[in-house]
Amino acid sequence: MPDAASRNPFKRKPRLADQFQPLRRQVKIPVWGDLGIRMGLALGLILLVIAIHWWDRAGLKDNYDNHISFIDVVYFTMISITTTGFGDIAPITDRARLIEAVIVTPVRIAVLFIFVGAAYDFVIKRSWEKWRMARIQEQLTGHVVVLGYGVSGSQSVGELIERGVEPRSIVVIDPSQDRLAEAEKLGVNVMAADATRDETLKSVRIAEAQSVLVSAGRDDTSILIVLTVRHLAPDVPISVVVRADDNELLARQAGANIVINPVRFTGLLLAGSVKGAHIADYLADLASVGGRVQLVERVIGPDECDCSIDNLKSGGQGLRVYRDGRPIGFWEDECKTLQPGDVVVEIVPTAGSEQA
Repeated sequence: MPDAASRNPFKRKPRLADQFQPLRRQVKIPVWGDLGIRMGLALGLILLVIAIHWWDRAGLKDNYDNHISFIDVVYFTMISITTTGFGDIAPITDRARLIEAVIVTPVRIAVLFIFVGAAYDFVIKRSWEKWRMARIQEQLTGHVVVLGYGVSGSQSVGELIERGVEPRSIVVIDPSQDRLAEAEKLGVNVMAADATRDETLKSVRIAEAQSVLVSAGRDDTSILIVLTVRHLAPDVPISVVVRADDNELLARQAGANIVINPVRFTGLLLAGSVKGAHIADYLADLASVGGRVQLVERVIGPDECDCSIDNLKSGGQGLRVYRDGRPIGFWEDECKTLQPGDVVVEIVPTAGSEQA
């Protein structure tokens, strides 16, 4: 099977096979915008002090030539704010000294805090955040990677968190900063990048992921992403959303384990509602953790071997057994004796329904 690069002739090859791209966090104000605001505020305060000193230049004395020029005022303002104090120019009147004590000293402290705060934000804080995110990224394992944070992707992330998955073990990749801003509110890791790029997927350790959910919004993009993921992570389970029936086979050929067609599923729910008013409601109940019952897939425990699917230790209602990848219905005789390694699909009551 051709890899993703050969399927897409416009896809640029990575410059370095092991290129490291750290996770990014969205900020409300760009870095240079924030720095510009700080520098503008400091400059405004300095200009204010220059204007005050020029207005009260009669209260200053130049020990060099006994004449206070505008350059002398600028010079005195700068050495005063920076607390250098050479002594060649000094306030001699009570009003000038009061201005230095009441106005210039608070401005001096404010300017100092502005520059110290800028140094903290742009050097210490950002370096620490970059180092912290790099360490998180290097230690990613057993995580869930969500490629595309549209309607389906956002719903899946919310449902995963409701089911007990730690937000810090979820990585969301999407090119839209607005979508990632919403994902950040949930506490998940985010990256603004192109999920079709090899280096993007390598940077989130795609081969170490527990599973990958693909919902790019376009079937061709989603299938290309599946090809790229399968090329880099041959054993990771991939679930993908496609909307055209003829693309379902292509998605499976690309390497997807589970192909979900929301259009077809919606049609099935609509058709089922004709024969029963509660079928669609029950299926939605099964799919969501917030319902009274929940559909669960798990490997049977050692104490469930040789038991029947009707007598599961969880107390759930067994529906199907997967044995060596082959589905077995609850009515078949093979489900009467569970074997080690069997995967069972069952319906279990949720915590809310048990309390009720």
